[in-house]
Amino acid sequence: MLGRIVDELARREGPRILAGLIGRLGGNFDLAEDSLQDAYERALNAWHSAGIPEHPAAWLTTVAKRCAIDRLRRSRRNVDDGDLILEQLAAEEPEPVDTGSLPDDRLRLIFTCCHPAIAEPAQMALALRTLCGLSTREIARAFLEPEATTAQRLVRAKKKISAARIPYAVPSHEELPDRLAAVLAAIYLVFNEGYSATEAASLVRPDLSGEAIRLARLLVQLMPDQPEALGLLALMLLHDARHDTRVGVGGELVPLEEQDRSRWDRAKITEGLAALDGAIAMRRRGPYQVQAAIAALHAKAAGASSTDWTQIAALYGALYAMMPTAIVELNAAAAVAMVEGPDKGLEWIDRVEANGELGDYHLLHAARADLLRRAGRGGAAAAHYRRAIELTRNPAERLYLERRLREVSAS
Repeated sequence: MLGRIVDELARREGPRILAGLIGRLGGNFDLAEDSLQDAYERALNAWHSAGIPEHPAAWLTTVAKRCAIDRLRRSRRNVDDGDLILEQLAAEEPEPVDTGSLPDDRLRLIFTCCHPAIAEPAQMALALRTLCGLSTREIARAFLEPEATTAQRLVRAKKKISAARIPYAVPSHEELPDRLAAVLAAIYLVFNEGYSATEAASLVRPDLSGEAIRLARLLVQLMPDQPEALGLLALMLLHDARHDTRVGVGGELVPLEEQDRSRWDRAKITEGLAALDGAIAMRRRGPYQVQAAIAALHAKAAGASSTDWTQIAALYGALYAMMPTAIVELNAAAAVAMVEGPDKGLEWIDRVEANGELGDYHLLHAARADLLRRAGRGGAAAAHYRRAIELTRNPAERLYLERRLREVSAS
């Protein structure tokens, strides 16, 4: 029982605590991660006899800081830096995990992870590691790459931060625009892990999607003249508005067309539409604004049958012109199928699969299976549902795919 409580705290509060530790430790990611892990282990021992403290996250923060002091005293590879950090840590008083200041530790952390001196794939991997607390295996699955490749990216990124003495800070106002694209991409990765978790027990992780939205709001405050920051905020709000309807009572994924739209969060939809309007008014279109416009059409429709699929397909065409990726083309295939029929969508998926990029991507097989089902080809659909089930690691998605498999197998 206590182990589950600590695991939940690590999942919910760990990234925030880690961000603060990294800042206090001069950007030493490994020392911060090791010290926080020490704090979790001490919590298991101390709380077993003394009980869970009133503010467990603050307790973990204080203990992790003490563990860092112990580690620094035992091993001083860089005497000057080690002494300075020790003095700073020793002088600190215990404080709350999150003071709500602007900019805060997590905003500093994401700019550090996304420094241009770090290769872009490593930026994203490090952001998922530190801001989401994902394991190396989970990050590898998110990137559709071998775990060893991801591990090497993380090691190189941390070494680069240390060797180049990359500052743990939000850059100057003049530097912000050049750093924006990478930061927006990292925030969206955090949101997507919360919206559709790679290997979590549930489909969604509200702590991560909420954190991504919070970071986007901070960025909009920092950079009110950047339409893509507003566009990303709009996109995430419009998606997150459907949060409560995406998982059924049995824990299975509920697809968009089956969701109870009366339960969508109208306040988030209103805020998202307003953010999108503000972005469009700046007349500098970008991919996040286009994706938000697609989400807005879904949010405004009374049901799946009354959705403006023609406009959605056109917007996907515009998005593909900006981002010619296999994932965008796969999403476009579903929209094309709604306009021109499942066979046309299947032709698009054939082209995506022929590229070879998404052969082990469960959503490609799930999308093909869905279109085959709608085309009345249950036998062929069943084979692809089985393949999608083999590839997915999320139990909510698996339950949904198994339900569809039973339906086509029975027909």
